[in-house]
This record gives sequence, structure tokens and C-alpha cells, in this order.
Amino acid sequence: MRPIRVTVTAVLAAVLALVAPAAAGADPRPDLGEPLAQAHAHNDYEHDRPLLDALEHGFTSVEADVWATGGELQVAHDSWELDPDRTLRSLYLDPLRDAVRGKSGVYPGWKGQFQLLVDIKSEGPRTWRLLERQLAEYEGMLTRYRDGKVEPGAIQVVVSGNRPLDDMAAATERRSFYDGRSGDLGGDLPAELMPLVSDNWTNLFDWSGEGPMPADERARLHDMVARAHDAGQRLRFWATPDAAGEGRTAVWTELRDAGVDHINTDDLAGLRDFLRS
Repeated sequence: MRPIRVTVTAVLAAVLALVAPAAAGADPRPDLGEPLAQAHAHNDYEHDRPLLDALEHGFTSVEADVWATGGELQVAHDSWELDPDRTLRSLYLDPLRDAVRGKSGVYPGWKGQFQLLVDIKSEGPRTWRLLERQLAEYEGMLTRYRDGKVEPGAIQVVVSGNRPLDDMAAATERRSFYDGRSGDLGGDLPAELMPLVSDNWTNLFDWSGEGPMPADERARLHDMVARAHDAGQRLRFWATPDAAGEGRTAVWTELRDAGVDHINTDDLAGLRDFLRS
């Protein structure tokens, strides 16, 4: 048997062939589905792959609950679920920056603006200030407010939950925006501060998808959409029926046809298939 001669060059070539895909060839950007302008991922962080699953299903809005802990923003619904490895940076801000890199937006060719809805669970003013400090590191991809004007970016961060309205309204520069409630429609809060209005469906409507939607409730829904859009604002409801079935489909149909901007769901595939149908 002839001895096998291995040169240093051959060994280096073999090593580079093994590590190159991981070091250089692996694109950190996620696979992207067809963008769906009305698709909002409620409590997105509860999916197997936060943000990435939503992007693969074409969602253009995702929601993350945050807690200020030790100078970091951790993502969880309840405080006992906090994990130092699950932060707003690691689950959302860094992957979104990767998704936008080299493009004008998250989805190639899509002219819409991606929404990151940050639901503050801890004390409002302190958490918002920490959020703003972190967002400053990513402002190249963000819509921001400065000198009385909104400067559009690929991603708009909207603050829900414990929203420090006075602090946000007084800021001359910020990288996040206020999520209003239905009582704010037609009020004094401009779209430059409040681009989104959200509310609990069950507090405003009795209909849950069984039988036809009552005419007065349909008229109320369309009036809310018109008032929001006239003010340059978007509209979203949470607590809509989300279990697969005729009731959910009926409610989603009314929301879609009325022009509600963000349809709320935990079922990514279900809403994707509905909006594509």
C-alpha cells in the first residue's frame, strides 16, 4: 500500500471548505414570504422562532412584550418568564437589521413600512427611556421624529402597554411612537405622535362572528376606520376570535373589508392563508 501524502496546503483547503459556509456563506437574513399588509403577529415571541416565523409567513407587523431588567429589555409576557438570553436586541432589533441590510425595507420591493409593536410591561417612563437608548443604535433603519417632522424608515417602532404619553409627547426627538386607544380617535394626538390606534374588540363590539354582523356594529367599525385614516392613523383590534372556524373567518372578513390596517392573530399560517385567498 502506498503511503498517503498530505500537504499543509491540502489540509488548509479542507479546513476552509468546512468552515466557509458557516463563516461567510451563511446569510443571517431570514427567508421572506410574500408581504401581507394587514398581517399582525400578536405576542410574536411565543412562536418557535420569534420574528423569523412571522417574516416567512409574510407578516408586516409583530408584537413583543418587554420588561426593563438590569439595563436590558427582556422579552416575555410575565415577569417569571424572563430569560436573559431573550432580549429585544437578540430576538428583534438585530434580526431586523440583518433583514434590512442592503435594502430599503424588510421585504424587497415592498413599499410599506414594517411595524414593531413594543408592549411595555414594566414601569413606563423608565422602560421607554431605555428603549429609546437602544433604538438609537439602530436608527438607520427606523422611522423617527425630529424637529417636528417624521423621517420615514424601513421600520416603525410603536409603544403599547404602559405608555408614558407625557414623556413621549414632550420629546423633541424620538425613535418610537404612541399606540392610542379608540377614545383618542378624533382627539388632539396627531399622527406624528400616534400613528396607531388599538383597542379590545370585545369592549367595543358584541358580535363575535356568529351570524351576520349587526348593521349598527358594521357601521361603527367602518366609521372608526374612516376616522383613523382621515387623521393619517392606522387601526388595530386585539381579542378578536382566533380559534379556527367560521366565526373567526367571519370577523376577519369584516376587518379586511372595512380596511382595518392590522388583523391580530397567533395563527400565522391561518391568517396568511386567509389574506391570500
